[in-house]
Amino acid sequence: MKKIGLYFGTFNPIHVGHLIIANHMVENSDLDEIWMVVTPHNPFKKKSSLLDNHHRLEMVYLATENYDKIKPSDIEFKLPQPNYTINTLTHISEKFPDYNFSLIMGEDNLKGLHKWKNYEAILEDYQVYVYPRISEGIIETQFDNHLKITRVNAPIIEISSTIIRNGIKEEKNIQPLIDSRVWKYIDEMNFYKK
Repeated sequence: MKKIGLYFGTFNPIHVGHLIIANHMVENSDLDEIWMVVTPHNPFKKKSSLLDNHHRLEMVYLATENYDKIKPSDIEFKLPQPNYTINTLTHISEKFPDYNFSLIMGEDNLKGLHKWKNYEAILEDYQVYVYPRISEGIIETQFDNHLKITRVNAPIIEISSTIIRNGIKEEKNIQPLIDSRVWKYIDEMNFYKK
Protein backbone atom coordinates (compact mmCIF):
# COMPACT_ATOMS: atom_id res chain seq x y z
CA MET A 1 0.00 0.00 0.00
CA LYS A 2 1.42 3.38 -1.05
CA LYS A 3 2.18 5.70 1.88
CA ILE A 4 1.24 9.32 1.27
CA GLY A 5 2.28 12.19 3.54
CA LEU A 6 -0.17 15.09 3.57
CA TYR A 7 1.54 18.46 3.97
CA PHE A 8 -1.21 21.03 4.59
CA GLY A 9 -0.75 24.74 4.07
CA THR A 10 -2.22 27.89 2.64
CA PHE A 11 0.99 28.20 0.56
CA ASN A 12 0.47 31.94 0.20
CA PRO A 13 2.92 31.64 -1.59
CA ILE A 14 4.76 28.31 -1.63
CA HIS A 15 8.51 28.86 -1.09
CA VAL A 16 11.75 26.88 -1.11
CA GLY A 17 11.36 26.11 2.59
CA HIS A 18 8.17 24.15 1.88
CA LEU A 19 9.95 22.26 -0.90
CA ILE A 20 13.02 21.51 1.22
CA ILE A 21 10.84 20.08 4.02
CA ALA A 22 8.62 18.08 1.64
CA ASN A 23 11.58 16.66 -0.26
CA HIS A 24 13.46 15.82 2.94
CA MET A 25 10.41 14.06 4.41
CA VAL A 26 9.80 11.90 1.33
CA GLU A 27 13.50 11.04 0.91
CA ASN A 28 14.22 10.35 4.61
CA SER A 29 11.16 8.46 5.83
CA ASP A 30 9.05 5.51 4.71
CA LEU A 31 6.68 7.82 2.78
CA ASP A 32 6.33 7.18 -0.97
CA GLU A 33 4.88 10.59 -1.88
CA ILE A 34 4.05 13.95 -0.38
CA TRP A 35 0.82 15.69 -1.36
CA MET A 36 0.90 19.46 -0.84
CA VAL A 37 -2.69 20.07 0.26
CA VAL A 38 -3.64 23.67 -0.50
CA THR A 39 -5.96 24.82 2.27
CA PRO A 40 -8.71 27.27 1.29
CA HIS A 41 -9.08 28.63 4.81
CA ASN A 42 -7.17 27.76 7.94
CA PRO A 43 -9.50 28.27 10.94
CA PHE A 44 -6.59 29.95 12.78
CA LYS A 45 -5.75 32.47 10.01
CA LYS A 46 -7.49 35.56 8.65
CA LYS A 47 -8.99 34.78 5.26
CA SER A 48 -8.61 38.33 3.91
CA SER A 49 -4.85 37.96 3.34
CA LEU A 50 -5.18 34.87 1.12
CA LEU A 51 -4.89 34.86 -2.66
CA ASP A 52 -7.71 33.02 -4.46
CA ASN A 53 -7.51 29.24 -4.17
CA HIS A 54 -6.76 28.63 -7.85
CA HIS A 55 -3.77 31.02 -7.79
CA ARG A 56 -2.21 29.31 -4.77
CA LEU A 57 -2.84 25.87 -6.31
CA GLU A 58 -1.22 27.03 -9.57
CA MET A 59 1.86 28.18 -7.66
CA VAL A 60 2.11 24.81 -5.90
CA TYR A 61 1.74 23.07 -9.26
CA LEU A 62 4.52 25.21 -10.77
CA ALA A 63 6.81 24.67 -7.77
CA THR A 64 6.38 20.87 -7.67
CA GLU A 65 6.21 19.87 -11.34
CA ASN A 66 9.88 18.78 -11.39
CA TYR A 67 9.52 16.60 -8.26
CA ASP A 68 8.28 13.07 -9.01
CA LYS A 69 7.37 12.36 -5.38
CA ILE A 70 5.72 15.70 -4.51
CA LYS A 71 2.23 16.45 -5.86
CA PRO A 72 -0.21 19.38 -5.52
CA SER A 73 -3.65 18.61 -4.09
CA ASP A 74 -6.90 20.59 -4.16
CA ILE A 75 -8.80 17.98 -2.13
CA GLU A 76 -9.94 20.57 0.43
CA PHE A 77 -11.45 22.92 -2.20
CA LYS A 78 -14.55 20.73 -2.43
CA LEU A 79 -15.06 20.28 1.32
CA PRO A 80 -17.25 22.44 3.59
CA GLN A 81 -15.57 25.52 5.08
CA PRO A 82 -13.82 26.03 7.37
CA ASN A 83 -11.62 22.99 6.80
CA TYR A 84 -10.70 20.79 9.72
CA THR A 85 -7.89 18.29 9.29
CA ILE A 86 -9.93 15.36 10.65
CA ASN A 87 -12.65 15.96 8.03
CA THR A 88 -10.09 16.07 5.23
CA LEU A 89 -8.32 12.93 6.48
CA THR A 90 -11.62 11.05 6.68
CA HIS A 91 -12.67 12.23 3.20
CA ILE A 92 -9.33 11.47 1.52
CA SER A 93 -9.09 8.03 3.15
CA GLU A 94 -12.56 7.15 1.82
CA LYS A 95 -11.78 8.54 -1.65
CA PHE A 96 -8.44 6.68 -1.94
CA PRO A 97 -8.89 3.45 0.06
CA ASP A 98 -5.76 1.87 -1.45
CA TYR A 99 -3.47 4.55 0.02
CA ASN A 100 -2.21 4.88 3.57
CA PHE A 101 -2.27 8.56 4.61
CA SER A 102 -0.12 10.29 7.20
CA LEU A 103 0.03 13.86 8.41
CA ILE A 104 3.12 16.10 8.21
CA MET A 105 3.47 19.03 10.59
CA GLY A 106 6.02 21.28 12.23
CA GLU A 107 6.73 20.78 15.90
CA ASP A 108 5.11 24.17 16.61
CA ASN A 109 1.82 22.69 15.36
CA LEU A 110 2.36 19.58 17.45
CA LYS A 111 2.46 21.79 20.53
CA GLY A 112 -1.09 22.98 19.75
CA LEU A 113 -2.44 19.66 18.46
CA HIS A 114 -4.61 19.19 21.55
CA LYS A 115 -6.66 22.22 20.34
CA TRP A 116 -7.48 20.63 16.98
CA LYS A 117 -10.95 19.28 16.30
CA ASN A 118 -11.05 15.54 17.12
CA TYR A 119 -7.27 15.36 17.57
CA GLU A 120 -7.69 12.05 19.42
CA ALA A 121 -9.18 10.48 16.27
CA ILE A 122 -6.28 11.80 14.19
CA LEU A 123 -3.76 10.17 16.53
CA GLU A 124 -5.77 6.96 16.66
CA ASP A 125 -6.01 6.48 12.89
CA TYR A 126 -3.05 8.32 11.33
CA GLN A 127 0.72 8.47 11.66
CA VAL A 128 2.08 11.98 12.22
CA TYR A 129 5.52 12.99 10.94
CA VAL A 130 6.95 16.03 12.72
CA TYR A 131 9.75 18.26 11.45
CA PRO A 132 11.68 20.68 13.71
CA ARG A 133 11.04 24.40 13.92
CA ILE A 134 13.11 27.20 15.46
CA SER A 135 12.79 26.98 19.23
CA GLU A 136 14.77 26.71 22.40
CA GLY A 137 15.76 23.11 21.79
CA ILE A 138 13.04 20.53 21.18
CA ILE A 139 9.56 21.70 22.06
CA GLU A 140 8.17 19.58 24.87
CA THR A 141 4.63 18.39 24.26
CA GLN A 142 2.16 15.98 25.78
CA PHE A 143 2.63 13.85 22.65
CA ASP A 144 6.39 13.31 22.90
CA ASN A 145 6.24 9.54 23.42
CA HIS A 146 3.12 8.86 21.37
CA LEU A 147 3.41 5.75 19.17
CA LYS A 148 1.79 7.48 16.17
CA ILE A 149 4.23 10.42 16.19
CA THR A 150 7.56 10.20 14.35
CA ARG A 151 10.07 13.02 14.53
CA VAL A 152 12.10 13.46 11.34
CA ASN A 153 15.39 15.31 11.64
CA ALA A 154 14.72 17.69 8.75
CA PRO A 155 16.53 20.99 8.14
CA ILE A 156 15.23 23.95 10.13
CA ILE A 157 13.99 26.56 7.69
CA GLU A 158 13.59 30.22 8.66
CA ILE A 159 11.58 31.28 5.62
CA SER A 160 7.92 32.18 5.80
CA SER A 161 5.30 33.22 3.27
CA THR A 162 4.83 36.38 5.36
CA ILE A 163 8.50 37.35 4.81
CA ILE A 164 8.03 36.85 1.08
CA ARG A 165 4.77 38.85 0.90
CA ASN A 166 6.30 41.69 2.93
CA GLY A 167 9.47 41.63 0.82
CA ILE A 168 7.48 41.96 -2.40
CA LYS A 169 5.42 44.79 -0.90
CA GLU A 170 8.66 46.57 0.09
CA GLU A 171 10.14 45.95 -3.40
CA LYS A 172 12.95 43.74 -2.09
CA ASN A 173 14.49 40.93 -4.13
CA ILE A 174 12.97 37.74 -2.73
CA GLN A 175 13.66 35.59 -5.81
CA PRO A 176 16.11 33.21 -4.06
CA LEU A 177 13.29 32.23 -1.64
CA ILE A 178 10.85 30.90 -4.24
CA ASP A 179 10.94 28.70 -7.33
CA SER A 180 11.68 30.75 -10.46
CA ARG A 181 8.38 29.72 -12.11
CA VAL A 182 6.47 30.79 -9.01
CA TRP A 183 8.31 34.12 -8.99
CA LYS A 184 7.44 34.67 -12.67
CA TYR A 185 3.77 33.94 -11.95
CA ILE A 186 3.69 36.28 -8.92
CA ASP A 187 5.45 39.04 -10.86
CA GLU A 188 3.23 38.73 -13.94
CA MET A 189 0.07 38.73 -11.80
CA ASN A 190 1.29 41.65 -9.64
CA PHE A 191 0.56 39.70 -6.45
CA TYR A 192 1.43 40.94 -2.94
CA LYS A 193 2.48 44.42 -4.10
CA LYS A 194 -0.17 46.31 -2.08
